[in-house]
Amino acid sequence: MSKHGSDSFTSAEFRAACALFPTGVTVVTRLMPDQKPHGVTVSSFASLSLHPPLVLVCIDLRSFFLKGLTEGDAFAINVLGEDQEHLSIHFSKPREEGRFRDVLWHEGERGVPLLAGAVATFQCELNRGVDAGDHRIIIGTVRRLEYSKLPPLLWCHGCYHPMARH
Repeated sequence: MSKHGSDSFTSAEFRAACALFPTGVTVVTRLMPDQKPHGVTVSSFASLSLHPPLVLVCIDLRSFFLKGLTEGDAFAINVLGEDQEHLSIHFSKPREEGRFRDVLWHEGERGVPLLAGAVATFQCELNRGVDAGDHRIIIGTVRRLEYSKLPPLLWCHGCYHPMARH
């Protein structure tokens, strides 16, 4: 095991160490100020509080997704199923016009885009955003949710993995 003090590791080493933590994969979606749907792949997602029901996602400050996002705005967190690797890749690319053209989705509350086949969806209202380093922590108050018992898409060591079965 390689050990490094706080001043002796590179960004690449930090990224490699963080990649050892398996995580689910989500696509965070919203309507932009022009009322067009937009989404971005996010693996930094966590539940934050049960009372009130709060979740958080971390989004790169350079992301177009953050444009015009203010308190009270609606967004959704779509937890991808293990058969939705293609959506993770699709929504991780730089912003493109017509991003939703070939994607199956439907409108949730307040028109927020919900991806078909997601194993869980959290329809949220922006509670607050907090800048931290090169990301913004988006805290959402969950207003509606749906979920299934289908297996989620997992990410670890820089690639996708099936969920282990008992």
